Amino acid sequence: MQKDIEPIYQKIRELETQLEDYLAELREEFNYTLHNGKVKFDEVVRSGHRQLKVGLLAYIFNAKLAHVVTAPVIYALFFPLLLLDITINIYQQICFRAYGIPRVTRWDYMLVDRNQLAYLNVLEKFNCVYCSYGNGLIAFSREVLARSEQYWYPIKHASRVQGAHSRYGKFVEYGDGENYRAELAKARDDVQSGDSDKT
Repeated sequence: MQKDIEPIYQKIRELETQLEDYLAELREEFNYTLHNGKVKFDEVVRSGHRQLKVGLLAYIFNAKLAHVVTAPVIYALFFPLLLLDITINIYQQICFRAYGIPRVTRWDYMLVDRNQLAYLNVLEKFNCVYCSYGNGLIAFSREVLARSEQYWYPIKHASRVQGAHSRYGKFVEYGDGENYRAELAKARDDVQSGDSDKT
């Protein structure tokens, strides 16, 4: 039954390639290139972006009251995120070494590039970095936990999972007790070899 899923994965890979092609077209349309993760705009475009920037004081004084009042709540999330960052890193450093699982590269998930946009003021850039950190950390943590789940209990749920991680499709079907032990060994070999990281 697992082989029936392979054409779906192939279609997903094709769609990801189409998405990359589309993003390349957008880069061309908005006149920027990527060089080793650094964004480079044409100087004419960059100059135009600077003219679109809203000054910091104007930005703050024109902010909605709800945005100002909730800002401390938003920034307070930094502390639980930092705690998650520290603990998930310690977890994978200890457990993944013990189980022979390749460690997740944190910086593959921490994209910080919106702060290079000249039409954003310093507060907007800071907020972009903050959100990029939070979302990147969650994506990084999810991959660490997905590798753990694949190693320990790669069993699908009985109900449909909203937003299942990329490894979930390779898990053993719910209720397939006959094949579970053999599939568990394959799943462990797969995650230890890093083969799942390429799909």
